[in-house]
Amino acid sequence: MDIITVSKLRKSYRKGQVQALRGLNFTVDEGEIYGLIGPDGAGKTTLFRIMATLLLPDEGTVSVDGLDVVRDYKAIRRRIGYMPGRFSLYQDLSVEENLSFFASIFHTSIEENYDLVKDIYGQIEPFKTRKAGKLSGGMKQKLALSCALIHAPRVLILDEPTTGVDPVSRKEFWEMLKRLRLQHGITIIVSTPYMDEAGQCDHIALMQDGEFLRLDTPSGIVGAYTDTLWAVQADDMHRLLDDLRACPEVLTAFSFGEAFHVTVREEARMQELAAYLAGLGHRRVEVTPIQATVEDCFMSLMKKSDEG
Repeated sequence: MDIITVSKLRKSYRKGQVQALRGLNFTVDEGEIYGLIGPDGAGKTTLFRIMATLLLPDEGTVSVDGLDVVRDYKAIRRRIGYMPGRFSLYQDLSVEENLSFFASIFHTSIEENYDLVKDIYGQIEPFKTRKAGKLSGGMKQKLALSCALIHAPRVLILDEPTTGVDPVSRKEFWEMLKRLRLQHGITIIVSTPYMDEAGQCDHIALMQDGEFLRLDTPSGIVGAYTDTLWAVQADDMHRLLDDLRACPEVLTAFSFGEAFHVTVREEARMQELAAYLAGLGHRRVEVTPIQATVEDCFMSLMKKSDEG
């Protein structure tokens, strides 16, 4: 059953000069984790602000739990938890005071819904008298999520919740989201610029310049990738990228960690590419076939979109 439905959604700024959303259409099933994956400027925050009833669309409709975001905005605000990209809690209030304040807005209390937030809030409760502004990035994240959950929402809208957070806290955060979905049936829609987080979602939408490049499961998106993909390394990685992009057999070359991911023409051979690079003076050249990641798929779709 669809709990979020977006149809023909458009939004622009500066009197139409900046097209933030370009006719988006998608649905989110009840009880799933749905990810919006894309870089800064893709339109993720604009979409989430409309879904959270903080921004009016120019065209199209959005419904959350069967309610229209324009007509039924008051009712929707009681049914969603919204965690914006920037830490927006009160820096001068303590951890406990922030949570109590957000509970009071929805006419509830920490005690009434403690079971819902105990796994998360329990990790920062020993610091409940500490001011929010003095918390670490990971602790701020847990407090913000607790405040978004304290009124027992049916839908959580999380805008880049792991940006700027260390890898350990990122992992813990996703584990918390999975428990919320499994134990409480909360629907979660989350945006992230980190492609590696796509695999944590049930469905994802790859987003660029206010449009969806593709919507599918993570495995479905990777399974649709058809390019020949190799990882290439050598001793001089800086010069290697320029030489790869100048090679007639190479279609694309992008940096991925300690290697370059390269797509090539169908007739290309790994040994020939290695010999070509060795002839240019590269040493310790390694060329290996690899499986595509979501990030590889995103780069491919973005290139095809630019060419189209």
